[in-house]
Amino acid sequence: MTSASKKRVLGAFAGTAVFALALAGCAASGGDTGGDTSSDSLIVGTTDKVTFIDPAGSYDNGSFAIMNQVYPFLLNSPQGTSDVEPDIAVSAEYTSPTEYTVVLKDGLKFANGHDLTSSDVVFSFERQLTIADENGPSVLLGNIDKVEATDDKTVVFTLKNGDDQTFAQILSSPAAPIVDEEVFSATEVTPDADIVAGNAFAGQYVITSYDFNNLVSFEANPEYQGVLGAAKTKNIDLKYYTDAANLKLDVQEGNIDVAHRSLSATDVADLQGNDNVNVVVGPGGEIRYIVFNFNTQPYGATTAEADPAKALAVRQAVADLVDRQEISDQVYKGTYLPLYSYVPDGLTGATQVLKDLYGDGNGGPDADKAAAVLADAGVTTPVALNLQYNPDHYGESSGDEYALVKSQLEASGLFTVNLQSTEWVTYSKDRTADLYPAYQLGWFPDYSDADNYLTPFFTTNNFLANHYDNQEVNQLIVDQATEQDPATRQSDIEEIQAKVAADLSTVPLLQGSQIAVTGKDVTGAVLDGSFKFRYGSLVKG
Repeated sequence: MTSASKKRVLGAFAGTAVFALALAGCAASGGDTGGDTSSDSLIVGTTDKVTFIDPAGSYDNGSFAIMNQVYPFLLNSPQGTSDVEPDIAVSAEYTSPTEYTVVLKDGLKFANGHDLTSSDVVFSFERQLTIADENGPSVLLGNIDKVEATDDKTVVFTLKNGDDQTFAQILSSPAAPIVDEEVFSATEVTPDADIVAGNAFAGQYVITSYDFNNLVSFEANPEYQGVLGAAKTKNIDLKYYTDAANLKLDVQEGNIDVAHRSLSATDVADLQGNDNVNVVVGPGGEIRYIVFNFNTQPYGATTAEADPAKALAVRQAVADLVDRQEISDQVYKGTYLPLYSYVPDGLTGATQVLKDLYGDGNGGPDADKAAAVLADAGVTTPVALNLQYNPDHYGESSGDEYALVKSQLEASGLFTVNLQSTEWVTYSKDRTADLYPAYQLGWFPDYSDADNYLTPFFTTNNFLANHYDNQEVNQLIVDQATEQDPATRQSDIEEIQAKVAADLSTVPLLQGSQIAVTGKDVTGAVLDGSFKFRYGSLVKG
């Protein structure tokens, strides 16, 4: 997840979506949380930033980090697995090929005392699809035709395309937190302050104090009845840092208990030799990549010298020149590894198609090949390329990463790169307004399936908003998401990667690991294939 989108492609071929329906106050009551409270409180530090804590208004890791703690889900992944099972539901299953039925547990309540019923569930999904915020995750819900409550505990999702193999995972994703219909707006993103004042939470924690991107205080929610169980530490403070160096200093000095996202590779390597902390490494689904705007890139559709063949040649030349291994070694010290396709290594269907098509054929760059591609298309060199990156959302190493990309492109003599940076709050808006011809993004997955690296990126109405449109790719994405035969589905996933690699809507660069650093007296920092970091398992002392 990172930000923005409009509708999931599964809805693009099965009629019009029902858009009339449609990748955090009072303190909670005290009392025993029911967990192992060796210590009553601890502090988590991060350099991530929040956009909104309304699930309809953000699709980024910093915002979802809070949502994970305070909102319930119909399905969720227990600690230690990427598989989902009922969270606040007692059952969730297909009752026909196009009907997915969920039955809620008895006696569910929000922390403010409001009943949590099937009406809130319907409201939560309808508002996502109605609001369809460009920085929200509604892209994941495009296969929903309608959502209906048949009684106070039963919800039926009617899908446009049956047998959706990803739908259970989507119900645990950033598009799927269940919110209080008595607090949230049905038609627009609800301000953070209104959510906190309304105490509209039903996850493991509630928010008791909220200072935007400065400090958030959580208290364990005794009303939570989900699969994650009772929170083990009653009070958690989430402290935000603008400088990763200060985050590193505070965790190694014991001023905070946990550092999670994003320390530099150099800092992580240094902390691994520090006896005062534990460095926890988990499986990585995170990827980093360059996005091309098909309208505003050199020779893009809305430029004065628009030429699709020349525009493709520019993208191909970039793919021929980037040296992923050098970026991995020099900038990230191996904490991020080269990525040669769109589905990261470790997931079913992943290929290395970019290694075969571009550069020297072995993953390295090839300046002669890039020069020939540009010359054959009639492109005058050097090509002037405006390249944007973000210095605060993806970690301080982004500056070094993109300085090296600039150096790699310019060393060939084929490009002159105008490298610029923008803070995340502005960046997340400007990139969807066609202001950046080429720019950095990262992706932290919503669920552990190849589809989550395809549907949000390469459908016509994708969250990149980069004007990429390939109808063959659209149909293949529908096919793989609804294909029940594993071998056929894998073949579809591989074919999608091949077609997108030929178009180069994005140029993948790196695949990373999850990393958290804790004090020696802190346990329970679980980094698993769900890619969700839950505070409820943390214990100090």
